[in-house]
Amino acid sequence: MRRNRRVKIVATLGPASSDPEMLERLFEAGVDVFRINMSHTSHDVARKLHAAVRNAEVKFKRPIGILCDLQGPKFRIGEIEGGRAFLSERSYFRFDTNEEPGSAERVFLPHPQIFEAVEPGHTLLLDDGKLKMRVVDRSLREITAEVLVGGALASRKGIATPDSILPINPITEKDRADLDYVLRLGVDWIALSFVQRGEDLVLARRLIGQGASLMAKIEKPSAIADLDEIIANADGFMVARGDLGVEMPIERVPGLQKEITRKARAAGKPVVVATQMLESMISSPVPTRAEVSDVATAVFDGADAIMLSAESAVGQFPIEAVRMMDRIAIQVENDPGYNFLVHTMPTVPQPTSADAIAAAVRRIADTLQLSAIICYTATGSTALRVARERPGLPVIGLTPVLATGRKLSVVWGIHSVLTSDPENLADMVRKACKIAFEEGFADAGQGVIITAGVPLGTPGTTNMIRVAYVDETGSPVAVQA
Repeated sequence: MRRNRRVKIVATLGPASSDPEMLERLFEAGVDVFRINMSHTSHDVARKLHAAVRNAEVKFKRPIGILCDLQGPKFRIGEIEGGRAFLSERSYFRFDTNEEPGSAERVFLPHPQIFEAVEPGHTLLLDDGKLKMRVVDRSLREITAEVLVGGALASRKGIATPDSILPINPITEKDRADLDYVLRLGVDWIALSFVQRGEDLVLARRLIGQGASLMAKIEKPSAIADLDEIIANADGFMVARGDLGVEMPIERVPGLQKEITRKARAAGKPVVVATQMLESMISSPVPTRAEVSDVATAVFDGADAIMLSAESAVGQFPIEAVRMMDRIAIQVENDPGYNFLVHTMPTVPQPTSADAIAAAVRRIADTLQLSAIICYTATGSTALRVARERPGLPVIGLTPVLATGRKLSVVWGIHSVLTSDPENLADMVRKACKIAFEEGFADAGQGVIITAGVPLGTPGTTNMIRVAYVDETGSPVAVQA
């Protein structure tokens, strides 16, 4: 099941893809990580999806990642008499604590945090940004706003506060229950919604512990303002372009996508580009040309993974969507300008031995025109540092820890293989060459570069490089320090 691309594909599971047979077909088509969206998934369904992924993992003998996406806080207005009302531009509208049905003049807002956080001049967005207002006055029981963009407002529509930092915990009671359940199941990544500040991730880390890796969804203006702290406190990132494009001017999203991708790469942490990548394939067997260009841009930027949402969860053509994404990625990575563009923003090595060795590995591999980089990694850190360099050849992550192999399934360029720790340095080289040969990464006469930590099996000690050439049986010859 070797992939012919380095960017990874994340696919969301749902009614169109929850059948175990369909899930296996999606993996064969190119999916590396399956996403379970807890906004639409019960615990019972999550258990069945988890079991189906783990069964596919056994069948295909390849670590498969599971990303669990927590719902996060949701803010909605109350009921409107008759179901909807029309709000005229330049009229004034009131949000209050009166639970009576609303009208074209007012509506119940059951969220005291919003009354506490907004200030005159702040923007309010309703119904995914279709209606826009500006706060002119507020108290702890009432907000008066001027309608800037009017239209029909229906009952229970969402409200967003892009200029305000709400005094809330991003993990709701529902999220806590979901988190406890999926951690006991054994998922690999937890995606945290409604991240406003770096400290939100510190709280989430306390709850998650070492049970899974933590992915911050970047979807709010306040998260952009505190992006460096968020990057410092998360294990990975998702550019949630849908919500980001609602709460910020939509024309800023492409630039922000590049900024988040660049900073995540510099930190050596995986970044997933998500939302509406092949949206038209929910109901069409082929995408638009603009969607193809959108996917290609994320690949050219060096994103670790690209994601399908409704396309694979509820779409009519989930297999075709995965295959299309796979084809686009392969074509981009074989483009003559790909290596130049992916290294346009160089990642300066951090002053650590692991970073210095990862940078050296890439240069040695390019100079000697080797066929693969092989990393022995217990925690995944060695493989992450090598992937950060975006080398021009495959990276094989050899690990004795299944959880590490699953975690690395979302990381650019890493082909994870489960194997026992080598007995000594000679065994390390033999095992690496044999696996590279058997997995189709090195033919007889071709060379590989191996990096590991000595003493073997000790996490965080990346300090060694070996170059070896493979003979016709997959055994090493001409090993060089």
